[in-house]
Amino acid sequence: MKHLGIEVPVKHVPELDPGFLPLGKFCTAFLKDARQPLDIAVERAGGEVAVYKTFIHGTPDMAEADTYYVDRLIKTMLWYMGGFKVYLSGSKDIYEAMKDTYCVGGKRSFDAEFMSNVYEKPFEVVYCDAVPAEKSNPQAVGRHLGGCRIGFDAGGSDRKVSAVIDGEPVFSEEVVWYPKVTEDPDYHYEGIVSALKSAAAHMPRVDAVGVSSAGIYIENRTMVASLFLKVPKDLFDAKVKDIYIRAIRDTFGDVPYVVANDGDVSALAGAMSLEENNILGIAMGTSEAVGYVDENGNITGWLNELAFAPVDVNPDAMEDEWSGDIGCGVKYFSQDGVIKLAPAAGISLSDDLAPAQKLKEVQKLMENPGSPAEAIFRSIGVYLGHSLALYHHFYGFKHVLLLGRVMSGRGGDIILDVCKQVLADEYPEIADKINPTLPDEKARRVGQSVAAASLPELK
Repeated sequence: MKHLGIEVPVKHVPELDPGFLPLGKFCTAFLKDARQPLDIAVERAGGEVAVYKTFIHGTPDMAEADTYYVDRLIKTMLWYMGGFKVYLSGSKDIYEAMKDTYCVGGKRSFDAEFMSNVYEKPFEVVYCDAVPAEKSNPQAVGRHLGGCRIGFDAGGSDRKVSAVIDGEPVFSEEVVWYPKVTEDPDYHYEGIVSALKSAAAHMPRVDAVGVSSAGIYIENRTMVASLFLKVPKDLFDAKVKDIYIRAIRDTFGDVPYVVANDGDVSALAGAMSLEENNILGIAMGTSEAVGYVDENGNITGWLNELAFAPVDVNPDAMEDEWSGDIGCGVKYFSQDGVIKLAPAAGISLSDDLAPAQKLKEVQKLMENPGSPAEAIFRSIGVYLGHSLALYHHFYGFKHVLLLGRVMSGRGGDIILDVCKQVLADEYPEIADKINPTLPDEKARRVGQSVAAASLPELK
């Protein structure tokens, strides 16, 4: 396979998406003849910096490929690690191209504006003689089981809460709610407080509260979250950024609390159940939710928003409607990925069905051995094998916990089997270092809300 004049050898191609060209394979082929050093650094909150040292060709005939490669790399770093300031060293031409790309009105204006909003700083790309040094501040989080704790898990369609005493859940409840379609943030606030009070009623006291919620949270504040999609910006700034902090303090006073991304809490739940660290958790549902617990059992402070990071360099890849970019994880590792592949498998799904219902229809077909739906899950398995190799390049994880509705049932087993075949065949140097797995019964028992309850440390 060829892209921008670069020959990319790929053995395993998804049968329903033959144009798929793995980003990791493209990067390896690109770097084969690249000799000009180029350093990239991305700065995020608290002065933390991620650094990536690489090479470009630096010749006129490879200018387009160089620009494309660096664009994909910066995009990857922004959505993996997060940041509001990109430093470049080694090529003024690449700097000028990226400055024009990552700005308001530029090709990646969505990314620049999104990151500016997350970090509450203007987004910029700067040139320097030497990029700043790597700086990170991993935080030990979770696994605190002593005392009377509440774990709250805020989902898009239901909210779950658990009362946990010394690590054992004594009460859990699930309540259907509609946060994504509600404009009034008081609705969200009252739902959160109602859940907290419901759990508190089953314990003699409340020592700490942990919250797991979809979105990006920095210092317990809501920076971006799909749960509050319909809330107008002025109300978001006034009432949503500190919504969990207010709800907890108004209900219980000054108790320890932690608000964390649901992907990170999934990874923590996996780490607690496996009694291991260095885990990447990938939940394939409405989107691709990802979290990571490092080799020391810490949360890194990275964004881990892999749904919006590229995995495919095929110029005809499907566009993500939100960011306007193509080849991003959300169209491969979510219900969108299943729906995208259905027509190629000869499966017609009614436009009247919601995306979650379309996924159910495909999974129903999987009850029949030899169903054409099997090709969908085999194709996703190929996507996953190639993409885990790419993810591993940046994270260096040992375990991958595969969660979410897409991974349920026979389809999930097929995805896992094919993924392992691709890793063994195309990436033998790392296949033995990666352990992709589905959650076992113990993991399901530990659960998201119980892991959330373990987030805060008691004073």
